[in-house]
Amino acid sequence: MSEEISHSEASPSKPVINLTNYVYGASKENPVEIDVVVNEFGKVVIFHSHVFKEDIGWFECDLDARKLFFVFDEGDQVDSGIQVNDGMTKYMQNSHQILTVQLDIKTGEAVEGVYFPLILHKA
Repeated sequence: MSEEISHSEASPSKPVINLTNYVYGASKENPVEIDVVVNEFGKVVIFHSHVFKEDIGWFECDLDARKLFFVFDEGDQVDSGIQVNDGMTKYMQNSHQILTVQLDIKTGEAVEGVYFPLILHKA
């Protein structure tokens, strides 16, 4: 059995405010929802609720600051609002890519999944 660590298990769930300008249809009643799951093999999956307005280029994770950033093709670097915990950083160190999975807002079913590079920073 593989161990998985989820952001939602690590801290209380709260809407991600920083990404609202980068997605379609986000509002106070329909907030952007993001969840990150990392398993012991370094596989990282980001589940998200909304379609992005801009193309994602890659992700960056600052392991010391425990922050995960979306980097868009146009150059914007946006804090995901996810606090990366100790268990997640331990396993993320073995990863070089992130699978993003958009979930249908009404059904919760996967709509689309795309891999993106992951760049890790550690002092």
